[in-house]
Amino acid sequence: MGFLHKGHMTLMERAKQENELVIVSIFVNPLQFGPTEDYETYPRNEVKDVELAKEIGVDIVFIPQVQDMYPNKMKIKLSINERIDQLCGKSRPGHFDGVLTVLAKLFHIVNPTKVYFGLKDAQQVAVVDALIQDLNFPIELVGVPTVREESGLAISSRNVHLSPQEKKEATELYKALNYGRKLVVDGETNPVMIEKEVKNYLKNNTSSKIDYIDILSYPDLKKVDQINQRVILAGALYFEKARIIDNLIFNEQGNLENKFS
Repeated sequence: MGFLHKGHMTLMERAKQENELVIVSIFVNPLQFGPTEDYETYPRNEVKDVELAKEIGVDIVFIPQVQDMYPNKMKIKLSINERIDQLCGKSRPGHFDGVLTVLAKLFHIVNPTKVYFGLKDAQQVAVVDALIQDLNFPIELVGVPTVREESGLAISSRNVHLSPQEKKEATELYKALNYGRKLVVDGETNPVMIEKEVKNYLKNNTSSKIDYIDILSYPDLKKVDQINQRVILAGALYFEKARIIDNLIFNEQGNLENKFS
C-alpha cells in the first residue's frame, strides 16, 4: 500500500533476484479499511516510492487510482470463510474480503507468475494462499521473512504514528513472542498457558491495549489443544494512534520457520 520501507524493499530485492521482470503495485485499497480505521490518514508518498523502486531496479510501478480499480459499484463480492475468524480478521470484519477483491483484480491485470508477501502479516499470506489455491490462479506464492529494526520491532508504515515512548514499548511485542516461543523450546505444549504468560509480559512492560495473543496452526489458523505441529504465535497491540502486529512461526520444538511453504 505504498509508503515504502525496508520491508517492502526486501520483497522487491527478492523478486528481482528470482525473476526477469518485476512489477510493484502501489494502491491504498479502501475496501480493506473499516469505517473507523485509518484510510484517510494512512501514510502516502508516491514520489518517494517510485524513487525507491527505481533504486532496486523494479521494471514497472503500477499506481492505479481508486476510480481505476473501482469505476463502478462492485456487482460481485469475494469473501473468505476460513482463516479469518482469528487474529486480525476477528477484530477487522470485512478486511480480508477487501484484500481478496483487490488481489483478484491485480492478479488478473498483471498476470504474474510469482507474488511476494511479507510474513509480518502472516494471516494475509494464509488468505492469499487460499485465494490462489481455491480460484486456481497459476501463481507461486512466496512468503518473505519479517524485516525488523535493530530493536526487533517489525518494520511497518504505521510505525510513524508511534510516539517515541510508544515505539520503545512496541519493541516489547517481539520480546514477548520470543518469550512464548522459549517456553515451547523448554518443553511447554499448552497453548493457553503460553498465551497467558505472553499477555502478562505485555501488561507488565507496556501501556498498550492488547488486541490479541493467539497460538494457532499455520497456515490453516485453527485452534490447537497442544503444540504438536507447526504453529504461529501472533499478537496485536493498540497504541494511541497506531495498531501494531507481529508473529513468530515455529514447529513443535520451538524452532523458527521463516518461510511460508
